[in-house]
Amino acid sequence: MLTWAIIFFIVAIIAGLFGFRGVATASSKIAKFLFFIFVVLFVISLFLQLLGY
Repeated sequence: MLTWAIIFFIVAIIAGLFGFRGVATASSKIAKFLFFIFVVLFVISLFLQLLGY
């Protein structure tokens, strides 16, 4: 999931450089969403690991 977030971030940067504002905005929102999902799942996984599940 983190890989997809990085890919969408790179697409957003490239689209922004070439002037495709709509694509850049959409890609950055998708990257941000995927990154936050990754962080939440990581914290849940870490918490469950500490509990021994």
